[in-house]
Amino acid sequence: MRDYKSEFDKRVDFIKNILNESGADGIVYGNSGGKDSALVGILCKAACDNTLGIIMPCTSMRNYNQDTEDGLTVAKQYHIETRTVDLTPMRETAVQQISAAANLNSAALTNLAPRLRMLTLYAVAASENRLVAGTGNRSETYVGYFTKWGDGAHDFNPISDLTVTEIYEFLRWLNAPACIIEKAPSAGLFDGQTDEQEMGITYKELDAYLFGETVSDAAKQTIQRMHDKSEHKRAGAKHYM
Repeated sequence: MRDYKSEFDKRVDFIKNILNESGADGIVYGNSGGKDSALVGILCKAACDNTLGIIMPCTSMRNYNQDTEDGLTVAKQYHIETRTVDLTPMRETAVQQISAAANLNSAALTNLAPRLRMLTLYAVAASENRLVAGTGNRSETYVGYFTKWGDGAHDFNPISDLTVTEIYEFLRWLNAPACIIEKAPSAGLFDGQTDEQEMGITYKELDAYLFGETVSDAAKQTIQRMHDKSEHKRAGAKHYM
């Protein structure tokens, strides 16, 4: 287990340095009511009092109920300013307009919400001279479980090197609300969705693989297949002369 007192201090200093170098006045991040955004919000608030979390429900009833309630619980405990932007009308308009040019498949439709959230965060950041904090972790990045130019977009990410296992350990050390620690991880992209069900592996298996521990052949194959298939997400844009 990591020394989370040292990790906390190191990450807070990292955020302070990023802010000083950028000349930004504050930070904005997406408060999803999940484990990753909770940790990012806590770290950013410790580094910068002018930290803003935006709750952005979109279509899923879980977004409007449990996720919103959990996000507000974290914000209240750590005194983080919070605003809410309802993205469902934006998504409906986007689907209607884009459908005139293309027959949108499930992947395109699923990725609309994360990209609308990115648009919202950067609009607020540009308007208020803030930096956008990322909320992606090492485990999900390795298998590409994020949306390119959606939740994968940020100005800095203070938890990018932490696995899901470590994030939960960190949250327990911080005495984060039980509602964040105990609920099944979910991107909330649609009702009934959970991360592990969608990926086809557990975070315990994924993190064991990343730590070099023994996992089943089936888990190993699934992880490597997802990693290889998602390389384009980690590589970024290609530039040609």
